Amino acid sequence: MSRASLDKDPQEVAAMFDGVASRYDRANSVMTFGFDRRWRSATARVLDARPGEKVLDLAAGTAVSTSEYARNGAWCLAADFSLGMLRNGVHRAVPMVAADALHLPFADGSFDAATISFGIRNFVDTKAALVEIARVVRPGGRLVICEVSTPTFAPIRFLHAKFLRRATTLLGRFSSSNPDAYTYLAESMAAWPDQRALARIIADAGWAGVEWMNLTFGVVAIHRATKPSL
Repeated sequence: MSRASLDKDPQEVAAMFDGVASRYDRANSVMTFGFDRRWRSATARVLDARPGEKVLDLAAGTAVSTSEYARNGAWCLAADFSLGMLRNGVHRAVPMVAADALHLPFADGSFDAATISFGIRNFVDTKAALVEIARVVRPGGRLVICEVSTPTFAPIRFLHAKFLRRATTLLGRFSSSNPDAYTYLAESMAAWPDQRALARIIADAGWAGVEWMNLTFGVVAIHRATKPSL
């Protein structure tokens, strides 16, 4: 099976996720020591998807997050460019579509909200993707991103850099069908910008009112923003 490089070639990334799809959810839970469920619940609360709303869950993988967002009655669409991931989530009762974040197959203003959980760091061009996402969200609509980040407490930051990322790679080797893919995921975590830098990228892409909330000492952060009204 393949692993992607940090150049994040879309075909490489898609092929890599196709290769890990069958055990991806289990591996995530193992590597995060079960915290993935808490982070997903926190993201759902921030998103606050409501009945009648249309929500785009981008880089949705097997649609675990999409199903959670839909519980309150919103119409939530799982979109991912890995067909393998989508196929492994077909048992979930949410609509799915194959889509590239840089070229979304939706009309302008199609959604009330868009969300990405642990997927934006795999996009080849983060700002371009955020601009494209803004196109398909209505004016006044919202964006919620949950992603790995930089711990704010120095001892946690040290442990995260020296131990936790290596532990993630090691655990991935025991729980994944493609251990090399988790080496890439650990490397992409190390290369990802911190909370403030990501907020700046989001704002530069045209989103307003950007703010963030740290989870688990900043190991993960949720960013939210609003598309300016016309």
